Amino acid sequence: MKVHEAIDLGPAGIEPVGDGPALSVIVPVYNEEPGLAALFARLYPALDALKIAYEIVFIDDGSRDRSAALLAAQFEARPDVTRVILFNGNFGQHRAILAGFEHCRGARVVTLDADLQNPPEEIARLLAAMDEGHDYVGTIRRMRRDSAWRRWASRGMNQLRANITHIKMTDQGCMMRAYGRNIVQLINQCGEMNTFIPALAYQFARTPTEIEVGHEERFAGESKYSLYSLIRLNFDLVTGFSIVPLQWFSMLGMTVSVGSALLVLLLVGRRIFIGPEEGGLFTLFAIAFLLIGLALFGIGLLGEYVGRIFQEVRSRPRYVINAILERRE
Repeated sequence: MKVHEAIDLGPAGIEPVGDGPALSVIVPVYNEEPGLAALFARLYPALDALKIAYEIVFIDDGSRDRSAALLAAQFEARPDVTRVILFNGNFGQHRAILAGFEHCRGARVVTLDADLQNPPEEIARLLAAMDEGHDYVGTIRRMRRDSAWRRWASRGMNQLRANITHIKMTDQGCMMRAYGRNIVQLINQCGEMNTFIPALAYQFARTPTEIEVGHEERFAGESKYSLYSLIRLNFDLVTGFSIVPLQWFSMLGMTVSVGSALLVLLLVGRRIFIGPEEGGLFTLFAIAFLLIGLALFGIGLLGEYVGRIFQEVRSRPRYVINAILERRE
């Protein structure tokens, strides 16, 4: 066994599968100390029951608790099937999964959250769907255990995303998904700083499908997604896969401009033929506030796209790896 020290300056290309296992399970971890023991107790037996060669790639995303130490201990306990990637900071769940994609060796890849909301026992069902010829298997949470506002927000954003990007995902928030090796290789070739992996995989897939999976309450700890982070995630999804919002705003701007011109002509005609109006101050205020609000919204929307361009042209690493724990033959 060996611990390598490594500094990763971003995507390093595609690692060949070689004699790799049949399955890689990628688990991003961020401050999950209270629930890791329960995760280990369920994940390893579920994979052992599959009777196939597998590996589990844990990515510690700069946890501030003892998560990294627990992952290292688990590596020592099961070094034959465990690999641990330790980030030197917090880079986000999707970048952690991208790191897992670049370092995994399995012919099939399953992503799984560490909070046990998606039962590890469902992995067998994802693989069964792939056996039917699908190269990408999305999931739909059955009887979701999230709060009501999370369900309503998710449903609304799913509909908005589908209308804008035409990406057909019933439940975009469920990260338990299965990917064929061809999909993982194509994602590894993309150098985007911010992306939404399930949507990107859907675009690359030849035969995608979705299945229902169980959903449980979080075993321990708190959700890492606040309302703000969920809004940011959906902004990234929409602006990363479509320019329709810009086109909509252009059409809206043109419509408002035509309406404003007609209003000016109406007021000029009224002044000529009827005389100056009395009052009407609050009406003008309302029109002015509407136009100012539209302008500010448009500036913010443009800022989203310009911000994405800014992040890409800087060419900074998507993440930095502090160490990798794995067994070398």
